[in-house]
Order: sequence, then structure tokens, then C-alpha cells
Amino acid sequence: MLRALLPLVLLAALPAAAQPQLAPLVIPLETRQLVVVTTPDWEATSGTLRRFEMDGATWAEVGEPIAVVVGRSGLGWGRGLHPVGLDGPTKREGDGRAPAGAFLLTETFGYEPEGETGLPYRRATLDLECVDDPTSDYYNEVLDRTAVAPDWYSHEEMRRNDDLYRLGVVVAHNRPAEAGAGSCIFLHVWAGPRSTTSGCTAMRGAAMDALAAWLDADAAPVLVQLPEAEYARWQAAWGLP
Repeated sequence: MLRALLPLVLLAALPAAAQPQLAPLVIPLETRQLVVVTTPDWEATSGTLRRFEMDGATWAEVGEPIAVVVGRSGLGWGRGLHPVGLDGPTKREGDGRAPAGAFLLTETFGYEPEGETGLPYRRATLDLECVDDPTSDYYNEVLDRTAVAPDWYSHEEMRRNDDLYRLGVVVAHNRPAEAGAGSCIFLHVWAGPRSTTSGCTAMRGAAMDALAAWLDADAAPVLVQLPEAEYARWQAAWGLP
């Protein structure tokens, strides 16, 4: 909390006319875990994931960097904790871009009855779907289709015939949902180091296992995903490591 309070205390001592306009808070004060993904540029389809924990008033890195792949079209600004209208491409439904910005990590899912994770876990059954139809009242929701009256024409199968969703983390992108702004964004297992995704961020299975086990709901974990130049641009303002 000191990382946010100290600048405010110093600014309060200035005359009102001399106080600069404060940037909006992006990383919540209660967040003590950061998952940071950077790519070389907006169009790059691979990058690096690093984990950080709050140690006193500073971020401390945890473990080794992890290779990841992102959307087939690279990154584009999503809808999350960060301000809207920033310079750069904007993610839309079906564009093949993974969302750039800052996003809460809210729950995990997988094929096993129980998951080794500190986040809420949901087992992926044959009836569990993520709705990617922008016309649906359930757009961008992960739900059991037997529990509602389905009104969608397209969706993601959460219980796949491969291991890509064997274990994954839900990224709170576009919540509450704006139609067409992008849906069903996860961290999950990749198909290989040269693969891409439709908009998710993926990694090798062992890395996904370690990440899910490390995440802790009490630490209010946040994903920060940016091209390297944008990370450098917003690092100080957002209080990033």
C-alpha cells in the first residue's frame, strides 16, 4: 500500500495549483501478485511471462521467466482496469488479438475434478461453454448450458478433445461485457512454442501448472500484458516492477 500512499502524501503538501493531475489507479491497492506478459511489439505472437509478489512496498520476482504465445494477430488494447482510449490497436471479437492492458485473474478451470490452485476452480464438463456470440445475453460468460435457456449461436467448448484447456485461468477482460469487444480470454496450455491463439495467452503445461498453483485469490492477482514499448511507457504511472 505504501507504493500508492507515499506519492499522495507528498502531493498533499503542495499548493493546490501546483498539484499535477493524478493518473487513475490501475493496479488495485490490495493486489499482491502480478503476472506480467510482454511482447516485442503489437504484432508479435510470442513473448515472456514473469511473476511478481509484493514484498513490503516493492515487487519481487518469483521463479524463472516463462515463454508464452499470444493471439495470431498480436495484441490490442482490451477492456480492463486501465483507462480506455489509449493509443494503439483495439481488440475486437474475432480479430485474433490478445488483450493488452491490466486485468484481474478471477478463477481457474480444468478437466480434473479438483485443481491445485489458490483461485476458485471449476471443472470443465461437456456442458460448460464460454459464449462468444455478441448478440447473446450471456456474451463473454462461462456457464453450464443446461442451467440456462441458450440464446447463442457460437461458443467455446471448455471440455476440448485436446489438452489446451486441461488447466486454465480466466482473464477478466471485457467485464461487464460490451458487445463485440472480445470474449473468452484465458491463460492456458499451448499447442507448442510456434503456435498462436485466437486471443488467449498460452504456455507449456508444466508452466501452466506452476502458475495456477501460485495464484492466490487473497492476493487479488492481476495480469499486465503489453508490448515492451507500452510497458516502459506505463511502468512508473501504473507502479509496475
